[in-house]
Amino acid sequence: MKITKVTETGTFQNPHGIDARRLMDLPQAQVVHMRLGPGDSLKKHITPVDVFFYVLEGEGVVEIGDEKATVGTDTLIESPANIPHAWYNESRGTLRFLVVKLS
Repeated sequence: MKITKVTETGTFQNPHGIDARRLMDLPQAQVVHMRLGPGDSLKKHITPVDVFFYVLEGEGVVEIGDEKATVGTDTLIESPANIPHAWYNESRGTLRFLVVKLS
């Protein structure tokens, strides 16, 4: 059994300049924990594989293609491969979510 705690996993440099921590990195899937403080954003980008997001804490705006939605805790959002997507924390609190990339 392998157990990974977010608090014991270091951040990695990313083009978004946010707190991102790899929890799992396998050939078939990758799981990343993202933390956005108030005013932070995950810049619009394209991922070449299907992705889903799971909101752990807080509220944020997710943009996928031409659609935007405000989402909160315990919400799952699907993002198809090769579609631009972004996240915005317009709240006063912390936004934490998992990014799961499926290969």
